[in-house]
Amino acid sequence: VVFRAPMECLNPTPAASTPDQETAPTTGLLPGETVVREGKAAILFPSANEVFYNPVQEFNRDLTCAVVTEFAREQMARRGVTVVVPGEKERVVVNLADEKKEETEMQTGEKGGEEPVVTSSVGEHCKNGLRVLEGLAASGLRSVRFALEVPGLRSVTANDFSAKAAALIARNAQHNGVTHLLQASQRDASMLMYEMRGKKDRYDVIDLDPYGSPAPFLDAAVQAVGEGGLLCVTCTDMAVMAGNSGETCYSKYGSVSIKAKYCHEMALRIILHSLDQRAGVYQRYIHPLLCVSVDFYIRVFVRVHTGQAMVKNSASKQALVYNCVGCGSFHLQRLGKRTTQGKHIKYSAATGPPVGAECEHCGHRHQLGGPIWGEALHDVSFVQKVLSAVSGNPSRFGTARRIEGMLSMVTEELEDVPLYYTVDNLSSTVHCSTPPLLQFRSALLHAGHRVSLSHACKNALKTDAPPRVLWDVMRCWVRHNAPWEPFQYGMKLKVQVPIRLQACFDVREDANPQSRRRHLTRFQENPEPFWGPKARANAGGGGISSDLEDRRKQGQNKRKNQITDTTQLKSFPCKRHSRIVRLCLHRQPNADLFTLIGILTNQTSSKKRSDVKRSDLPKTINRKKIRIGLPV
Repeated sequence: VVFRAPMECLNPTPAASTPDQETAPTTGLLPGETVVREGKAAILFPSANEVFYNPVQEFNRDLTCAVVTEFAREQMARRGVTVVVPGEKERVVVNLADEKKEETEMQTGEKGGEEPVVTSSVGEHCKNGLRVLEGLAASGLRSVRFALEVPGLRSVTANDFSAKAAALIARNAQHNGVTHLLQASQRDASMLMYEMRGKKDRYDVIDLDPYGSPAPFLDAAVQAVGEGGLLCVTCTDMAVMAGNSGETCYSKYGSVSIKAKYCHEMALRIILHSLDQRAGVYQRYIHPLLCVSVDFYIRVFVRVHTGQAMVKNSASKQALVYNCVGCGSFHLQRLGKRTTQGKHIKYSAATGPPVGAECEHCGHRHQLGGPIWGEALHDVSFVQKVLSAVSGNPSRFGTARRIEGMLSMVTEELEDVPLYYTVDNLSSTVHCSTPPLLQFRSALLHAGHRVSLSHACKNALKTDAPPRVLWDVMRCWVRHNAPWEPFQYGMKLKVQVPIRLQACFDVREDANPQSRRRHLTRFQENPEPFWGPKARANAGGGGISSDLEDRRKQGQNKRKNQITDTTQLKSFPCKRHSRIVRLCLHRQPNADLFTLIGILTNQTSSKKRSDVKRSDLPKTINRKKIRIGLPV
């Protein structure tokens, strides 16, 4: 077993690769160890929960390898090196102009007799390659995959504070024959990055995938990444970033989260705001390349640049969110104002607020959240390059189909429209049936507005239409499709507001995006039981307790194995009318909600639905969930 001392890996001096280093593994398995295979890597993994590993995040690691490969392709091209990826017959061409330019350069080079182009393949040490740091490597799986699957690398440093994890990283590097590229390190991740923040010592790529929040490492990361370098960050503390603990979110990221339907995209914008704010302290700024919300975590890829003049734009890129607690309408308020006057740029304070004391649509109050990142989440040109590379070589990654579907949706999103609405939430507000997605999108397109889907939620709608237009479309839908007289049964909107827009629900061809037409894998089903966040690694091992396993099994398959015997169901939640409700259900088991209302309120079942008043409903019935005609 070879384990390098921690200080030796800070300034690695990799040796040239040899054929023996790429042969079959030579290390043996210790008692209780298993081999986990993912991509081209074969990782030795202990049976006990001593080192953290989550197989569901294979998509995260595949996407990271794809992004880092494309980033290396761009960076190495500037250094005169062409990267070679297995399975790619030719370089993936995104723009035809680039192809013609390369053909011209090749012809010129043949005539002039220039030197052949320098190439770099996967698994080879590149003298002018990229230096990569994985700050919290655990078993070292991601770093081993970098060494085996990403070309154009000079060194990969896999760091972990745990001594057992660092020893396992060294064994896995030897097991996969990548000791000439990968060095194990046992250091505090923040201290390691602080020591490497010198301009000549900075890393080209830094990957942070902690268990929970990455907040303690962000300040060091924005300093240790090189000029124009790539910073990859994963956040799994979604409960904090999605609005359950706004005060905790502010203490970690400097932003107040809101519990709203757009919470997943807001979480992306919160981490981008935190990165930009911390980078601005050191006269640096970020440029997002790709930001995605996947399963139970979010993942962002940003480039970090230095420039005092560009840092001044930071205030105008941040925004506060005014969210209505009644109807869910939201408005954004920029923190700063940037005005261009010829060659001069003027910065001033923004004016606001954009809303009144009460919501103009429902009369409720507003919540204040943020500040959040208000600019684009993705660099569409870069995403298209990654998408072309993945779709052109689908056998490279095990989750290539999902990556293709996810990136296709990303390229279709509106870049200048932050946050989104959901169709089911709009329908819940007006208490009506949910309109088909294509008809609702078509109505907004007929009204002259832009609309797109979002990768963060399958029912999401990103549009530049103001909230007034959305509610006019919903009012028109209710008038045309509601089986009873509109605006009576618990609608949260103001009834007296006139409809200014007569919506047209004829389906348009451009309402159906390409990713939906091609039936790409956009939102994957649950891959396996207990597929969510795994338990934190335990230094003493021992695995997962039996009590935790029992708690996980409770409530599984509720929708598939529904209870049909009424005796096994819980009693009615209200003690006052529980006896009456059980008696009614016993006498009429198949009674619909309307008949039950008539029994409880001494009304006859023959009474017309339009004659039932809201005041007739007993207090024990949840009025927000009433659906006339549905069985109890």
